[in-house]
Amino acid sequence: MEKPSSEFLISALRKAGLRVTPQRIAICKLLAETDSHPTAAMIFEEIRRIYPTLSLTTVYNTLDVLVELGAVNILGHAGDNTIHYDANLSPHVNLACMRCHKIVDIESSVIANLNEEIRAASGFYLLGERVVYYGLCPTCQGSNS
Repeated sequence: MEKPSSEFLISALRKAGLRVTPQRIAICKLLAETDSHPTAAMIFEEIRRIYPTLSLTTVYNTLDVLVELGAVNILGHAGDNTIHYDANLSPHVNLACMRCHKIVDIESSVIANLNEEIRAASGFYLLGERVVYYGLCPTCQGSNS
């Protein structure tokens, strides 16, 4: 699956008129390089190690702009009542484990075809889609807890 580069995300922030600070660059790099689906708090904790003056508000504002521009998708919670973010814009399905809260991506040609069908039928310019299935991952299925 193809993920946007940090340069793509940084460029999106510039186009939105946001000041591109080292903290915002770090947020973009984290989103572009991770295979996880981090929450704002996870991003904050990770980047605050390098930039102790980072505020949670900066993280949320940066994420809000990236979502509004369609550069990042916002996902629902994975049983943890926390919003997760996904920089993978290729058509895929997210599988969320309701026990351990892990979210994994599964490629799907069906989603790619559905996107094209929706675009053609509606005339919408699609910024992204969100397809999330909830369940228990193989590891959690095998545990008794």
